[in-house]
Amino acid sequence: MSRNPLLRLIGSSLALFFIMTAGAQAQTPQEQLGDFLFNDLQLSEPAGQGCVTCHDPGFGFVDPANADPNSLTFLQPVSEGVISGRFGKRNSPSAGYAAFTPLFTLKGGIQGGQFWDGRADDLAEQARGPFLNPDEMANETRKQVIDKIALRPYADLFKLVCGQDAFDPANVDTSYVCMSEAIAAFESTEFFSPFTSKFDAVQAGLASFTPQEDLGRALFSGNAKCGHCHTAKAGGGRPVFFTDFKYHNIGLPANQEIFALRNEIFTDLGLGDPIDGLNDPRQDGRFKNPHLRNIELTPPYMHNGVLKTLKQVVHFYNTRDVLNDLFNNGLPCAEGNLDPGFGTTCWAAPEIPETMDSSFLGDLNLTDAEEDAIVAFMLTFTDGWMAAAP
Repeated sequence: MSRNPLLRLIGSSLALFFIMTAGAQAQTPQEQLGDFLFNDLQLSEPAGQGCVTCHDPGFGFVDPANADPNSLTFLQPVSEGVISGRFGKRNSPSAGYAAFTPLFTLKGGIQGGQFWDGRADDLAEQARGPFLNPDEMANETRKQVIDKIALRPYADLFKLVCGQDAFDPANVDTSYVCMSEAIAAFESTEFFSPFTSKFDAVQAGLASFTPQEDLGRALFSGNAKCGHCHTAKAGGGRPVFFTDFKYHNIGLPANQEIFALRNEIFTDLGLGDPIDGLNDPRQDGRFKNPHLRNIELTPPYMHNGVLKTLKQVVHFYNTRDVLNDLFNNGLPCAEGNLDPGFGTTCWAAPEIPETMDSSFLGDLNLTDAEEDAIVAFMLTFTDGWMAAAP
């Protein structure tokens, strides 16, 4: 909503509409409060941005300013904050199905947590971050956020959920946590995780894959090795999320578009980062393995948005080691990911090669038709599927 003056004006004009209509999906007072908070564009500094800005339900709960999956028009790989010209370092992950990500843990292999680097244990902790991030909603203090909520039409509901003294300055920290828990409760509703894809219909015996989709399914869990990290099976009646919830370095190159937007060059250490990560060089370059539900709606892909289409993603997994001069096979991408041959004649060198995964990708020897079949299978993960009329 802060992309340009016109959009900011539209966002401000629609703010009240969001507030009046947000509660339609909510069931409990806490969920309804979370709905209002999630959709409110008046809680940033200045006003004009909310959770919904970067997690739009019409775009798979990601930022519509990054890409239009219908036209394949790519605008930017990272989100712009409420302050014009300030951009984040990473692609906005989807808030859809995020409630099913387990708590961050080091037991049994590092897994779970929110954000690309797992720095938030759960959804409530994640919700507390953007309000105070200078590259996002840009408030300076928790009190500044709570004081704004006190002036909103749903202030009485906030007190009902968080306590009648929720706006007492002495209770700022408690109220701020309550705010985040309400957002997490809303993000845990069926609205964010409807399980209405064609894949779900096939699982329930209500639909069948086309021959191309079925070939993609077989390759996904077979020769393409996608299923090693994006498992398409689940036992014990659990839903399929197409992720192992773990952290991997798949050898992605840096995205020079982000450097240009931020006017700085940096190395993103991910899980190994000394501040937001584990401060462990062995984990450098590892990022959370995302689920693939609604993946059709959420380009660009990867933590830095360096891959633009699902076809390009599959081609990268298929040919990373074939077209990359780091492995003495491919031609050099002289201009990194901005090179005209990027993704066709070359792949840019990995940002952090030292910890790169060498198994399950790189030289899969898939044909072009097989790549297309895998993409067709992934398109069945999109919610809202309806059987064709007879």
